[in-house]
Amino acid sequence: MSPRITQDVVLEALSHVLDPELGKDLVTLGMIDDVKVDGSEVSFTINLTTPACPLREQIQENAKKAVLAVDGVSTVNIEMGAEVPSGQKKAEHISIKNSVAIASGKGGVGKSTVAVNVAVALAQSGAKVGLLDADIYGPNIPTMMGVEQVGGATEDQKIIPAEAHGVKVMSIGFLVKPEQAIIWRGPLLHSAIKQFINDVEWGELDYLIIDLPPGTGDVQLSLNQVLDLQGGVIVTLPQDVSIDDARRGLNMFQKLEIPVFGVVENMSYLELPGGENMDIFGSGGGQALADEAGIPFIGGVPIDPAVRVGGDSGLPILVSQPDAPVSQAFRTIASAIAAQISVEAYRG
Repeated sequence: MSPRITQDVVLEALSHVLDPELGKDLVTLGMIDDVKVDGSEVSFTINLTTPACPLREQIQENAKKAVLAVDGVSTVNIEMGAEVPSGQKKAEHISIKNSVAIASGKGGVGKSTVAVNVAVALAQSGAKVGLLDADIYGPNIPTMMGVEQVGGATEDQKIIPAEAHGVKVMSIGFLVKPEQAIIWRGPLLHSAIKQFINDVEWGELDYLIIDLPPGTGDVQLSLNQVLDLQGGVIVTLPQDVSIDDARRGLNMFQKLEIPVFGVVENMSYLELPGGENMDIFGSGGGQALADEAGIPFIGGVPIDPAVRVGGDSGLPILVSQPDAPVSQAFRTIASAIAAQISVEAYRG
């Protein structure tokens, strides 16, 4: 006679399955829901901390093996879900669960390209995502996302953000003429950043990706005062000059006591027709900076002309060529950022 299988027995088995990134078991983390036992058949839901979890399949397989090892279990059905934890500590912005700033020490390194494609990758995974173009002097996000205007206003006069590719978008570019030069000092910049957070109907967001202007100035300081940032990401090119500038951006986050999730090296290499890689801008700079700072190197993005074409046409590479190697690189980076957010949320 087969032993009786109970929910407690199933949970005991699952209490030995770890989330590798968080270092705790699925039961302790509260990830297991809706356990059902029907004879020898067991079903349950695993709610991960992000739909972009890079270890999704590994966790599912480990959980299945653990329950199948229970005496009498013949079949295991697992539904995979996600419940993104909130790192937001400011009550007035509680609907924005997690905010991440994408920064660089200088312009021209592809910071906006990284921000756009990370936002799209997270949205494609099933997360609720917003993208804030905080680069007041050079707002490129509307062009790169293929949107020209906001979605209107609510009854209480909050701005409805534009939406494209599953991402809510806000930018100063929606509010000024394309050729208009923006010459603002600190107080006006602070006011604009405050409005972009407080006066926009963002709704419920799992992630707000923020494209910072180059350098370390008023916008960065204002943003940190208005919003509770969960972390920052540094974008650099491989060459030494870019690394020197990126180091300043890294120091800015550290002085503001904002966790740095990692370094992204853009334009890492060009893949030649024969399969070899050409290091046009040098090599290894991003990894070296990460090692020096003791933070993760979360990915290198290869050079692909289609990225530039997508940025100009409003179709990010993840939309126009989802299977391209560069698209996979952006997915890996997005997953790494989401994983770091989960770690920070549970650490806090």
